[in-house]
Amino acid sequence: MKALVVATAAAGLLMAGHAMADGAELAKSKNCLACHAVDKKLVGPSYKDVAAKYAGQEGAVAMLTEKVMKGGKGTWGPVPMPPNPQVSAEEAKTLVEWVLAQK
Repeated sequence: MKALVVATAAAGLLMAGHAMADGAELAKSKNCLACHAVDKKLVGPSYKDVAAKYAGQEGAVAMLTEKVMKGGKGTWGPVPMPPNPQVSAEEAKTLVEWVLAQK
């Protein structure tokens, strides 16, 4: 039984690590890194700042997924985030979950 628990935990960590790599690769491929960086403000906020702002907030993933796809303005200053029609809802959710894990 103990071996099953350890194996299940290890599989979960591997899947989480894979999801993290997928998020990073997706951010590169969708050109997110033109305006954002993990640890410093560029045109938009750093991903660490976004993760800190929305940490533990119910509904944050859904709200930010929508913002990735449709754009937004005013939350981080006067520069708006443009809509990203090239990003599907599934991709946007993957990106948001990755961003929120940047602590």
